[in-house]
Amino acid sequence: MKNNDEEGRQALFEQALQGKKIPILTLDNKWYRLLTEENRARVAELEEQLNDLLKRQGKLNVETKNIKKLKKKLMGEIVALADEAEQSPSDELTQKIERSKKQVEECNERMEEYQDELMELPREIEKVNFQLMLVTMDCCYDTMHENSDAIEEIAQWVAQIRVDLKKRLIRKQEMEQRNHAIYSYMHDVFGAEVVEIFDMQYDAEEGENKG
Repeated sequence: MKNNDEEGRQALFEQALQGKKIPILTLDNKWYRLLTEENRARVAELEEQLNDLLKRQGKLNVETKNIKKLKKKLMGEIVALADEAEQSPSDELTQKIERSKKQVEECNERMEEYQDELMELPREIEKVNFQLMLVTMDCCYDTMHENSDAIEEIAQWVAQIRVDLKKRLIRKQEMEQRNHAIYSYMHDVFGAEVVEIFDMQYDAEEGENKG
């Protein structure tokens, strides 16, 4: 069940789409890249309906084309049989002509049925495609808002990391400077031999080089 926010959002989407030429979504590779796995589940039913309508339209177009070819062939046969019957009338030729005429009538009936359906299919396709676009827009809206929240969270994390990193770098520099000062003092007071006993020369110099 939709809440008030979702209903209001869908109303805005419908208004935005009015009068717009919407491409057939399932034929557009870019459309598939918009959807997450979760979103694919939300559009699956409409996607299947749209694809079924497109397949039906394609099948009817092919069958209509084939029927037209058959009708043309039958008409040619009728003309040839009629010419032959005029020269040499026979019951056999008459029966062949009648059979061919009956097949032509059947072709006409089938083409008429197909044409009626073919006239209706574009409206059905447009209707389902429109609904699919509404659901797609809702999915994209949700995805963008989820991403925006995640982006803000990551941005805050990065900002905090930068602050922490800066503090640690300053602390590191202070400790290196302190080690160097201690080393220098002990070296001046006790000399190099005593400092080396405590194994501090290497650490102090290493710290100075890194700084």
